[in-house]
Amino acid sequence: MDGLASSSSISDSDRQRIEANRQRALNLRQARLTAHPYGNGKQRPQETAIAVNNVIKVSGTKFIDSGGGFLIEQRTCVDPVEDVPVDEKEIEKDSIPVPIEFDECLDCGDRFADSYLLNTFDYKICDACRDSDGKHSLITRTEAKQEYLLKDCDLDKREPILKYISRKNPHNVRWGEMKLYLHLQIEQRALEVWGTEENLIKEKELREEKREVTKVKKYNKRLKELRMDVRSSLYDKTIQGHVHSWGDSEVYNEEEDTYTRTCESCNHSETYEKM
Repeated sequence: MDGLASSSSISDSDRQRIEANRQRALNLRQARLTAHPYGNGKQRPQETAIAVNNVIKVSGTKFIDSGGGFLIEQRTCVDPVEDVPVDEKEIEKDSIPVPIEFDECLDCGDRFADSYLLNTFDYKICDACRDSDGKHSLITRTEAKQEYLLKDCDLDKREPILKYISRKNPHNVRWGEMKLYLHLQIEQRALEVWGTEENLIKEKELREEKREVTKVKKYNKRLKELRMDVRSSLYDKTIQGHVHSWGDSEVYNEEEDTYTRTCESCNHSETYEKM
């Protein structure tokens, strides 16, 4: 009787308020089940939800499920849900493996795929065996031509054409850039041109002798020109020859039967005989 009395004592306004709260709770529960990617509830037609990797799309707007009961708007331009057209030829091309070419080091014999000397001078030496201050040093174009008696055609036209690197001249930056070659390749090219090292040495000695002879001839020619210049500067055409003035200074020598006279101006004396 007490329970019936308490239930009958609820007013109509209270009943409406309780029903409204119950309906609101049901709607909220239904919305949560619809928004969650793992929910089993029935989705509303105006709020279609698609969940891929915790990304939810609701009414054209993308959200990320935080897992804490609320959604975070996604600010990315790439839609992981939409289908992106894929070029099958590109996929096929990328899927083909590209073989890596290996070269064998001329010093250690190890195989390598990339090195400084190979890329710069096409010389098969790995970076571990590279000796920049020793046998793998560089030489300028001028030094190569002077030391190994090479011509421009030997460096630029003879096959294979030697590779080089350009650097600014350390003596003067306003001069032209230097061309640096690999010293070993220059020595090999010199052997190709002259045949043997002995022929190269003989040719250098012969040219040195010719250079010395030419230098001596040039020196003698210049010395002769200087002498002629000095003589021509001392000679004066306006000066006439000296004329002796003998006067009465003639002296006779009876023992030798000769006569001697002396110039009064220069004291020059001469001895003579009279016929």
